[in-house]
Amino acid sequence: MSQTNPLLSMEHISKAFPGVVALTDAHLDVLPGEVHALVGQNGAGKSTLIKVLTGVERRDSGEILFDGRPVDFHSPQQAQNNGISTIYQEINLVPFRSVSENIFMGREPRRFGLLHWRKMHQDAEKLLQRFSIMIDVTQPLMTYNIATQQMVAIARAVSFQSKLVVMDEPTSSLNESEVATLFELIRQLKADGIAVIFVGHRLDELYAICDRVTIMRDGQTVATQFMHAIPKVELVAKMLGKALGEVRHSQTSLDASQHDIEEKVLLEAYDLRRGTRLQGASLDIHAGEIVGLAGLLGSGRSEVARAIFGADALEGGTVMLSGKERHFRSPADAIRAGIGFCSEDRKAEGIIPYLSVRENLTLAALPTLSRYGIVSREKQQQIVEQFIQRIGIKTSGPDQLVRELSGGNQQKVLLARWLCLNPKLLLLDEPTRGIDIGARAEIQSLIEEFAEKGLGVLMISSELEELTEGSDRIVVLRDGRSVATLEHAHISENAIMAAMAQDDDEESPVNKDRDEVV
Repeated sequence: MSQTNPLLSMEHISKAFPGVVALTDAHLDVLPGEVHALVGQNGAGKSTLIKVLTGVERRDSGEILFDGRPVDFHSPQQAQNNGISTIYQEINLVPFRSVSENIFMGREPRRFGLLHWRKMHQDAEKLLQRFSIMIDVTQPLMTYNIATQQMVAIARAVSFQSKLVVMDEPTSSLNESEVATLFELIRQLKADGIAVIFVGHRLDELYAICDRVTIMRDGQTVATQFMHAIPKVELVAKMLGKALGEVRHSQTSLDASQHDIEEKVLLEAYDLRRGTRLQGASLDIHAGEIVGLAGLLGSGRSEVARAIFGADALEGGTVMLSGKERHFRSPADAIRAGIGFCSEDRKAEGIIPYLSVRENLTLAALPTLSRYGIVSREKQQQIVEQFIQRIGIKTSGPDQLVRELSGGNQQKVLLARWLCLNPKLLLLDEPTRGIDIGARAEIQSLIEEFAEKGLGVLMISSELEELTEGSDRIVVLRDGRSVATLEHAHISENAIMAAMAQDDDEESPVNKDRDEVV
């Protein structure tokens, strides 16, 4: 890429919130037609820098030049009108409106003063064809899965005549084919001279699509380099602020061979069925064991966890806990039985954004902290302070609003919510989704620590590397059914992929050591 004047130049950017300094003299330069990666641990300042750029937050100091002129946007709409579109990690569209309405919201085509519905639908269909998405654009957005909703959000952003598109974890809800489609679109944008800021944590994706990378740590910019010039291990080292040798010797946070798995079977789930999403899923978990749950998008992974937790009613199958058959009618029943569940969607089903860290962390424990309906503030504070320190939650204090924390620290709060109850079984659905490498390693180490103390863990993840590093066994799902169980000696990414792809009439070689067929 030939050097030219930056399309975007952010220099000496500083921003502080009450009790927290988010940015200190940060900088970011993006060239025209460049795909620029922005990486760093959660809390490093990436999101705040993007919010300052797009007018969500006001900077305390610094200068922003865009397309050769100083800018100071007061809202995302103003930034969008001036050529900067943003695709957020959490989908922020209107689920009850149609797909075409979501794409053209605020700029609907009109004819004789009335909405020109046919043109809007036709334009939406034409736009989505660039993504190889063939759906009924007249249907409400909520009728489609998360991956499709994410692609609609991307389509809306790129439909503006933008010079710069900011993508915040755009692949987090996409499968491999959808990621490939997105990358092809990014290459089209690049060929058209449109720049992309790609905020992400999956290193393979960054190296596949990005030209340069800016690394942030503790609210500061620590390096900007060409992607091809910085090895992955060096990139990780700069993100963590550690010596290169230290990273090389600690890349894997979990070592399944060290787990002291008890003989006692903690959970047995057989032939779970619910609609078309669960068609006979089965698994078991021993005390002290981490069982990974693998499968492609739509294979039924989250549905298994929700069924075990009592969040979704089963139409068939058996759930046994500590040898006793259980019929959980609600999550409250499962919680009382010693089961905790961290949902994949921490925004919609996890955190309560306008409550404090203290209130969010102790939410599930309130019955044990109350007497005659009055919560013991002293006991509550003891638990909160203990887990803030133990897990390393980066916060200005227990009374800070949880919505002000980074995604990784919000995830730690949710994890602490269940761990403070001393559960028997913990169900983790994408526990490190959208979380940087540093926070991910901390969470993985925490999971291992509690497993060694006898906690049973079901870990659902889309990342094969996370499963192979952190699981004692792996159950593979396909189309709502358990198709293979990989014992520790057989665990590998190739074995997982083979199980996902095998034909129904093929015999899986990885189940033969099991007494039962799953």
